[in-house]
Amino acid sequence: MLRLGSPRRRVNIGLIGMTFVLSIFAGRLIQMQGLDSKVYEAAAVDQRQHVETIPAKRGSITDANGHDLAVTVEARELSIDPSKITDAGVRAKIAKILAQQLGKSEQDMAAKLARTDTRYQRLASDVDPLVASRLLQASIPALNAKKTYRRLYPAGDLAGSLIGFVGDEGKGLIGIERTSNKVLAGRDGRQRVETGRDGQRIPMTSSQRTAPVNGQDVRLTIDRDVQWAAQKSVADQVKKSGADSGTVIVMDVRTAQIVAMANAPELDLGNWRSAPASSQINKAAADVFEPGSTNKVITAAAALEAGMVTPDTVFEVPDRIKCYDQVLRDAHAHAAESMTFRQAMAESSNVATVMAARKVGSARLYAMLKAFGFGSTPGGGVPGAEAGLLPDYRKWSGSQSCTVAYGQGVSVTALQMASVYQTIANGGVKIEPQIVAGATDASGHFVPAAPGKQTRVVSETTAKEITTMLESAVGEEGTGHLAAIPGYRVAGKTGTANRYDAGLGRYDGYTASFVGFAPADDPRLVVLSVLQNPKNGHFGGQLAAPVFKDVMTFAIKSKKIPPTGSSAPPVRTRAGE
Repeated sequence: MLRLGSPRRRVNIGLIGMTFVLSIFAGRLIQMQGLDSKVYEAAAVDQRQHVETIPAKRGSITDANGHDLAVTVEARELSIDPSKITDAGVRAKIAKILAQQLGKSEQDMAAKLARTDTRYQRLASDVDPLVASRLLQASIPALNAKKTYRRLYPAGDLAGSLIGFVGDEGKGLIGIERTSNKVLAGRDGRQRVETGRDGQRIPMTSSQRTAPVNGQDVRLTIDRDVQWAAQKSVADQVKKSGADSGTVIVMDVRTAQIVAMANAPELDLGNWRSAPASSQINKAAADVFEPGSTNKVITAAAALEAGMVTPDTVFEVPDRIKCYDQVLRDAHAHAAESMTFRQAMAESSNVATVMAARKVGSARLYAMLKAFGFGSTPGGGVPGAEAGLLPDYRKWSGSQSCTVAYGQGVSVTALQMASVYQTIANGGVKIEPQIVAGATDASGHFVPAAPGKQTRVVSETTAKEITTMLESAVGEEGTGHLAAIPGYRVAGKTGTANRYDAGLGRYDGYTASFVGFAPADDPRLVVLSVLQNPKNGHFGGQLAAPVFKDVMTFAIKSKKIPPTGSSAPPVRTRAGE
């Protein structure tokens, strides 16, 4: 006979099994809602709460008169969730629309949309709000727009390498944008919000917001109009002379504020991403070169300060002089002649300059070079400023003890050389060059920058004597006669130096320069022009002096600087007069 199992036992076994399973669930429930409730509550909060960055608006950069050189405008950052667009045909249509509106390639947009395994793809930043609005109204699935800012440079290449640019992360990479980044950038805000699975904010939920602090505006000492004139003049001369590059600096004599700092070729800030690295260097402050005869004013200052010579001291000057194992020559062959020191400066005689330097001695000449700022990085916050090269006089070679006197064997920047002539024009008082006029404070009020440090380098008497010598250099018999400006008294000096090419490891080509100030008897502006490696001519008086004349003429008219109405005092130029 077949015996059936006991129903009661089966039921009991089932109940025991169910009780065991339910006890496991109950234990887990107690663990989740009791012991670990805070952990899971925090995880849930983290899943739906997000911290959003509220970008601060970057401050503007303006010229001395408040004209915008760099501004920040509102923009949108567009992103999309590709996982919401699964149909290949729809993706292709959306990619075409996005490419047309954003100025991107259709292939690039299609590749981003094809990433259906991701929930976020950034399509573009710095999008114009009107373009973003059109796309949001085009019924594109899962398209999101985030408020941001973009940097614009309304003046294009005006002072491009000086101003610099901002990278994708919103930080200044070169120029004033970099050196003044802390002032310009401000401080981003933060906002904590709760969102659902689709990324949309959950209404009526709590949020915490820290407001952003916008950046401050920075005002430069640059004058937009003078900057434009300087860039145009040097760019035209670079093209005409076949030079590799050119530089112009305009400086206020009384404050050492930089009115213009021009380079050619210049960086176009509208297309900085595609610009060559060489154009991103502020050559006026960073390029180092041997100054040539513009350096002779320092030798003259050392000789006059030491009482070794006067402007009327007569030298018997041949056209060459032996210096240890080298024979050094004047630029043009001539019979031995008697020259006053003033005439030697006007005609830029290397031989007479070496004679004066020998009276001074290497130690005194070195000390004067240091006092004028050679071998030291200029202050004042000019981006990329370099110190140049001034070897210790105890390490000068035999010939270098002579060549330094006329600007070979020592290296400077255009900014340093402009500072030398600012010192002479300012009665012997050197002022630290200045490029930033000031910045706005937290309340939007302009706060001027502290004036540059002042240091007396030479006596006022020496500075005036050198000025009369420089005025002779721009006279009819001087090497800088092409720099003369009708109606104004001009003082200045030409420079023509052999150019050291670091890439070749040897001297190759020339550096042509001219630097001076006007009016000579009441100096207001210094202008320096430099041309590197010109092919069509190479003398500073031939190539750089006309640039000086163009820029100085424009600047004094723009600044409404009148002629003094005086005439140069009669001086003894030639020996025997």
